[in-house]
Amino acid sequence: MTSETDNTLAELGWRHFFQSQLAIDELESTLPGRIIGVERSMLHVASVSGVRVLPLPRNFIDDGELLVTVGDWVLLSAGQYLPVRLLDRFGLFRRKAAGTGRQVQLIAANVDTLFILTSADDDFNMARLERYLALAHEGSATPVIVISKADICDDVQDLTSRARALGALVETIDARDVDSVACLRSWCGPGQTVALVGSSGVVKSTLVNTLANASQATHGVRESDSKGRHTTTSRSMHRLGDGGWLLDTPGMRELQLFDVQEALDDVFAEITEMAAACRFSDCTHESEPGCAVRAAIDDGRIDPGRLKRLKKLQSESFRLSASLAERRARDRSQGQLYKAIKKQSKDRKRGG
Repeated sequence: MTSETDNTLAELGWRHFFQSQLAIDELESTLPGRIIGVERSMLHVASVSGVRVLPLPRNFIDDGELLVTVGDWVLLSAGQYLPVRLLDRFGLFRRKAAGTGRQVQLIAANVDTLFILTSADDDFNMARLERYLALAHEGSATPVIVISKADICDDVQDLTSRARALGALVETIDARDVDSVACLRSWCGPGQTVALVGSSGVVKSTLVNTLANASQATHGVRESDSKGRHTTTSRSMHRLGDGGWLLDTPGMRELQLFDVQEALDDVFAEITEMAAACRFSDCTHESEPGCAVRAAIDDGRIDPGRLKRLKKLQSESFRLSASLAERRARDRSQGQLYKAIKKQSKDRKRGG
């Protein structure tokens, strides 16, 4: 199935980083395509010849985990248009999947800018913003904190100042107003990809509609708690009027990060830099003598709440990373044992 609208590779976000990965024989035998939608066992792939809905290849799944996500580039076999190879990414957003399993959930790939959407009401939460900022840094994307519902807040400037204190770019908008949203268009130019994250009820779908003129259904907001119902159930990319692409994701209630130490160093840069002056390299910033971080907290240069939240995220990242590694090692061991038993059974049957 092909759409009527064709795109150039540059319009889809193609760049030298991907071109350099192609072997000489692949230049003639394959066609680059970008995944713009993932739905159950199907992939929506855009190429220079349009958009096709293709079956998900088995080699893109490993032990129940999906190895591709929205924003990925794949090579399609010329003529048959079947995905044959996944290209390396310059950035990837991922998290531990909700629940207690060992799966890693891929959120989006090859994203230039991450719009972190929060609202100027009870949804505004510094700890959550720090988590999303860590996600952005880990995914090699430029983070932009977008404060919606600015029209209903009496002191939006205070929220803006608090958000800017996190070291990120900040914009305030009314998601329903085209002119108000215009401040975001500088990140939405031709070939650029922006992703949109935020908790439920912060008018993500409304912003998507305004930016992309998409006809996504939106539901009413409950007056009792100002929270909207989930309206996005699958990840997809929308073409923007300025030539870029906007990736929308479902509301993420369990944003559990892992293996993000470098990203946390960036998000909490003032603590990381101060920690380099501690007397001990393994300082925990509790009661050690010569702790530069505690000294900075005592004289007001560092917010003690920031240190507390950093330690919580570091602990969570370490725990989840270790848990995933242990579960995978155990599963590999069990799989090898199963294969050995199966082989022994076959050998006995042959011998008998």
